[in-house]
Amino acid sequence: MGWSIPIGSVKGTEIRIHVTFLLLLAWIGAMHYIQGGATAAVEGVVFISLLFMSVLLHEFGHVFAARRYGVQTPDVTLLPIGGVARLERIPEEPRQELVVALAGPAVNFVIAGVLFLLLNGPLPAGSAEVQNPGVDLLARLATANLFLAVFNLLPAFPMDGGRVLRALLAQRMGYARGTRVAANVGQMLAFGLGLLGLFGNPILLFIALFVYLGAASESHAVQLRDAARGMITADAMVTRFESLPPSSRIEDAVQALLRTTQREFPVVDGAERLRGVLTREDMIRALRDQGAQTPVLEAMRADIPQIGHRRTLDEALALLQQTGAPALGVTDAAGRLIGLITPENIGELMMVHAARPSPPAPVSSAG
Repeated sequence: MGWSIPIGSVKGTEIRIHVTFLLLLAWIGAMHYIQGGATAAVEGVVFISLLFMSVLLHEFGHVFAARRYGVQTPDVTLLPIGGVARLERIPEEPRQELVVALAGPAVNFVIAGVLFLLLNGPLPAGSAEVQNPGVDLLARLATANLFLAVFNLLPAFPMDGGRVLRALLAQRMGYARGTRVAANVGQMLAFGLGLLGLFGNPILLFIALFVYLGAASESHAVQLRDAARGMITADAMVTRFESLPPSSRIEDAVQALLRTTQREFPVVDGAERLRGVLTREDMIRALRDQGAQTPVLEAMRADIPQIGHRRTLDEALALLQQTGAPALGVTDAAGRLIGLITPENIGELMMVHAARPSPPAPVSSAG
């Protein structure tokens, strides 16, 4: 994730802190300093640091549960809004996803339980005021962990509760349909939170937007995987496109842009090897800043990933999403460029997939 700083690793999973999290710590320290001086500032920073340690342990609950099923986690990033564990994939076996989803909140419940034992009694009055430095630190931390666990179990993506709901539904109606239903439930919950937020709690409006977009994103991702299932890159690639030789200049690219409907132009050498891709945005920027005689080699994007034409479309989609590239070069066995995969033609593939009627369910006969 961009703007994040690695601070260590645990058994192959890198721990990263986003720069905005450091800004949050500085802001918390400044606010507490204004209210109560240096001592209050230190207490505020310590509390937030311990709270985010709980968030980190929550994410590692997911990480270690996922590893039981062969799913690796390259990194965990701490953000001001929480933590993000980047799993290589989400287990599509419902029982496995259920275990992975519940592992995070379970960690928070365990932390809260340990803190209750250390407090040796019921929570003191005012422990729900987690930002009040006058309340016992352990009591506030226990309350915050309970809140994290309960909040994450709300039945809405991208919270763990949305994945729990999807896993339970998928056991009866399949993964794709279970995702659609869980996403709809999450979006209805988002509308409810949004309505409550209109009555004086702006934080609920932010949470509602976060939940709504998360549900839509999860539904879209599963639809994409469903459309790609069983396909190879050759099934989805664009094969009719205009390419540019390395000797071309921006002026030549502009002419190609005007006479075609393309937005991405591969730069291909005499051996039909991909050298890079020049996008419409790169072209316009170079034309404005450097002029029409600029070589395309200076304006193109050279770090374009490539994939073989017999590889699965799932692999191609993962590569496209991980790199954020404008296109993916598809090559034959000799390494020559034979096609392109772009977000635009993937979107068209999804529209075709959604428009096709579902095959009728098989009818069983008694006998």
